[in-house]
Amino acid sequence: MPRSVTWTVGDLVVHRVDETTLPPRTGRRLLPAATPQAVAGAPWLRPDFAAADGTLRLATHTFAVAAGGLRVLVDTGIGNGKTRSDPAWHRLATDYPRRLAEAGFPPDSVDLVILTHLHTDHVGWNTREDGGAWVPAFPRARYLVSRAEWDHWAGTDLDDDHRQVFRDSVLPVRDAGLLDLADVTGAPVEAAPGIRLLPVPGHTPGQIAVELRGTGRSALVTGDSFHHPVQIADPAITSTADDDPALAVRTRRALLGRYAGTDTLLLGTHFPPPTAGTVVPWADGHRLLPEPPAT
Repeated sequence: MPRSVTWTVGDLVVHRVDETTLPPRTGRRLLPAATPQAVAGAPWLRPDFAAADGTLRLATHTFAVAAGGLRVLVDTGIGNGKTRSDPAWHRLATDYPRRLAEAGFPPDSVDLVILTHLHTDHVGWNTREDGGAWVPAFPRARYLVSRAEWDHWAGTDLDDDHRQVFRDSVLPVRDAGLLDLADVTGAPVEAAPGIRLLPVPGHTPGQIAVELRGTGRSALVTGDSFHHPVQIADPAITSTADDDPALAVRTRRALLGRYAGTDTLLLGTHFPPPTAGTVVPWADGHRLLPEPPAT
């Protein structure tokens, strides 16, 4: 994979900083209704988003946004050296920090980290290991999550996997005094100039998407409201990780109704390259029309 690729959104610059590709079994486990037959019904998914046999391609990455004088990260992937039950995520050793620095975002330069939700593969690089302890990876940054998301997990009896994630990737940020909560329940909330948070519940109760509003154009970082472009073709395809599958479908349909046919750039948090595109009508539904990066 390239170190990073870049799109311009008006006066904003968005870099996709890759962490890792996910193994082929991920799609089958996560989106079981996305069968080879379902994928064949949307031939535009191949070859970029699905293999010839219908296997879905997925990835983890961060969107690093230069907005005015601010450096903002949206989601932080799986992380290195974390104890995880999923073998594909267990004790990774990627060169993500170098990729991030090469994109112009060394750790001390980051001002804001926005977490779309608090699942394992979105919070891992919140922290790094230092002398046997987990410490914030971006020590100058504020870390922002929706209050509804925080309250949901705070009120949940966590299983062992989630308890471990909070212990090594979430609580150290809170304990360092770097965590902020945003009330994102109705109208969009401005997190920084040109950056708005939108409620997109269903996958988790407090999940947010991130709208980037550049001069003359906007983009939307999806979080897991869309795991894969197959859910643009058929928004009724749900994820086994959805907290409320029916609500997730309603959220997806609302987003398609809002952004389809516009020039808003959709940036999929798990979409493999080419990752970004506009939503356009296709057959009796929609498709993603990829937009090549500037670099």
